[in-house]
Amino acid sequence: MMSVRVAAPPAVELKDLPGPLDKAAGGGGGSSGPCAPSAPNPAAAAVAAAPSPPPGEPGPAAGGAAPKAPQASAMKRSDPPPPASAQAHHHHHQQHPPPRLAGDAGGGAGGPLGEALVSPDGTVTEAPRTVKKIQFADQKQEFNKRPTKIGRRSLSRSISQSSTDSYSSAASYTDSSDDETSPRDKQQKNSKGSSDFCVKNIKQAEFGRREIEIAEQEMPALMALRKRAQGEKPLAGAKIVGCTHITAQTAVLMETLGALGAQCRWAACNIYSTLNEVAAALAESGFPVFAWKGESEDDFWWCIDRCVNVEGWQPNMILDDGGDLTHWIYKKYPNMFKKIKGIVEESVTGVHRLYQLSKAGKLCVPAMNVNDSVTKQKFDNLYCCRESILDGLKRTTDMMFGGKQVVVCGYGEVGKGCCAALKAMGSIVYVTEIDPICALQACMDGFRLVKLNEVIRQVDIVITCTGNKNVVTREHLDRMKNSCIVCNMGHSNTEIDVASLRTPELTWERVRSQVDHVIWPDGKRIVLLAEGRLLNLSCSTVPTFVLSITATTQALALIELYNAPEGRYKQDVYLLPKKMDEYVASLHLPTFDAHLTELTDEQAKYLGLNKNGPFKPNYYR
Repeated sequence: MMSVRVAAPPAVELKDLPGPLDKAAGGGGGSSGPCAPSAPNPAAAAVAAAPSPPPGEPGPAAGGAAPKAPQASAMKRSDPPPPASAQAHHHHHQQHPPPRLAGDAGGGAGGPLGEALVSPDGTVTEAPRTVKKIQFADQKQEFNKRPTKIGRRSLSRSISQSSTDSYSSAASYTDSSDDETSPRDKQQKNSKGSSDFCVKNIKQAEFGRREIEIAEQEMPALMALRKRAQGEKPLAGAKIVGCTHITAQTAVLMETLGALGAQCRWAACNIYSTLNEVAAALAESGFPVFAWKGESEDDFWWCIDRCVNVEGWQPNMILDDGGDLTHWIYKKYPNMFKKIKGIVEESVTGVHRLYQLSKAGKLCVPAMNVNDSVTKQKFDNLYCCRESILDGLKRTTDMMFGGKQVVVCGYGEVGKGCCAALKAMGSIVYVTEIDPICALQACMDGFRLVKLNEVIRQVDIVITCTGNKNVVTREHLDRMKNSCIVCNMGHSNTEIDVASLRTPELTWERVRSQVDHVIWPDGKRIVLLAEGRLLNLSCSTVPTFVLSITATTQALALIELYNAPEGRYKQDVYLLPKKMDEYVASLHLPTFDAHLTELTDEQAKYLGLNKNGPFKPNYYR
């Protein structure tokens, strides 16, 4: 049976930062396995085929005594859709496709059907109606036409098809006017003359800088950590290679790591989530960043390799989100992998891959499982998704949620957040689950627990958030009603079987950025968002304050692993101690003008706790 380790006491003391952080000793350790640069774990390799999955599903829990202190296509494409003026009045229950709209039309768009006539005696009658037919724009009118010159981006993905008409929609509909030129074909330099980066347009740096400055206001704990750079630099000498979503919040984390003494090189963990202006701002500041919104699959791996394969630069720390970077180094650069001091992973999928390597005895590096820390599970996964699910759906479909029937696959923390938000908006929410405990929670929260097959014909929206694969299969997609919206809130694109939709009999029609109609021969269509990838970061934004909690946890995990004395951490996967979770939480409380109650000596003795914590055992999640 695989053991899960809890991190030992911190190598770097954090007493100079505000918050109830005390010093004490604790234990840590783990079993090690042989490290051979053999072929990677087949199961892990299988997952790596697509840029990775979650938030949502819990990972293994840790036991042991709590330390007293933290460780510091062949697809058909039809003509572009008609103008928005011809897209009104979409009824969800009609059997034949309406004019092209991804969601519901707003009310009040049409004119009167008849006029009321009032007779002298007060009787109200309706005048004869004049029915006016809606005149649709020429179906062949073209606008926002896809570029024909897409260079390297025409390289098919691992799930793409071989038709000469095939192309990746990721290569189109980006937010720049020069879509025809791949960033890989551009020669760009920042104001310092450096060209060690690859972004969409370095000239967007000024706008990205403004977004980063706004994010800083909502990330108090990271800004507190940054003040520490004026004296001690706990990451001096650290060479961190990262693969996460490149957003304004990530930029604050990267610049904080830089202020603490680290050198960083970064790539994106999702082909749609990069904010081009933020990537440009980071490149302008001197960070080697390789990412842009709308990468192809080939671009994705090329960017990761550019981060890693640099002459004269050996990374010693990895910060990953999904495990793609870790797997790439493990498989392509085994000698480099053996020299890594530590890995920090924040996603369900990435943690799953690490446990697979550990179980097979192939994990040569100590790793921190941030995903299962309380500050990630109960904050990022729950509250972030509770707010961002509505934002992503509204931006892409303009739909009204009241009265809609929604099925949410998975009732982990991500599923809980999605269900709570949709229920509050008046939606009728069903839940599917495999875990009896989560299933019982869903029932007691007022949701009906069903099998997907039982409701697939009637629901208006299908949302996956399991971290699993093939949750929604082609059979489910065939049975969906016309105009059903299908999306994913898990980390990767494995939950919805999108590959099965890339067949000659189905027509793909791009409606707007990240919104595709997939049309069946009988005219039925479904609305697929972000090609089955993570909805909120692909199609909208996420709350900065919640990400501050996760980013601070990541930074402290990096500090701890980098400064830990040799032998403290074995070749295993460790959970963060609850003292560190509590410390991260305490750094964010002043934002709410919150005041903690302190235990008396008598109360602390009665509970068997230290007055300053930790207040929860290490197995608590």
